[in-house]
Amino acid sequence: MSIRHGLLALLEHGPRYGSQLRTEFESRTGATWPLNVGQVYTTLNRLERDGMVAQGGDDEAGHALYVITEAGRAELRNWFATPVDRSSPPRDELAIKLAMAVGTPGVDIRVVIQSQRHHTVKAMQDYTRLKAQALAAVESGGSQERDDVAWLLVLEQLIFQTEAEARWLDHCEVRLIRLATAAAAAAKRGAAGPTTPPASTQPTSRSAS
Repeated sequence: MSIRHGLLALLEHGPRYGSQLRTEFESRTGATWPLNVGQVYTTLNRLERDGMVAQGGDDEAGHALYVITEAGRAELRNWFATPVDRSSPPRDELAIKLAMAVGTPGVDIRVVIQSQRHHTVKAMQDYTRLKAQALAAVESGGSQERDDVAWLLVLEQLIFQTEAEARWLDHCEVRLIRLATAAAAAAKRGAAGPTTPPASTQPTSRSAS
């Protein structure tokens, strides 16, 4: 997740202070990826160091405001124009867990899969309920429609992601069953031992008398 680019996108709408940026970021993403104020200000300091934002005075309440610079706008345009790199996918804890569970003594990987599937399906149901609420908010319009649309898109991505995860877990379970069946069949054949070829039934040739 690129917090720096998210903050730049929010600053494109005008000057903002740190806690305001945090609130708007979480509103836009439905608090799916919560931020703390320290994280926001650390990122702002780095953006300022890199010339992408600058301090823009204080508001009436004395909050230090930040504004986006031309360099920041160029960085933001480049971010929107560049596809997200999938050649180096982030570590996935579930995939690592199942990979480590294979062959680990005392671990039944199918139990791990079933437990995760239950959690994944519940998450998908929760996201679907939230999607219905977001859709209702979008259809009703209002001053927060932009944030509601953004939240709807995030929710739909989470729904697609959990649906894919559930299908993958089903696939893993089927794969393990097939491999276990094949291994059992191979072990059974090995226990039976090699088969003795039948004796030849061809008549023995005799010398002419």
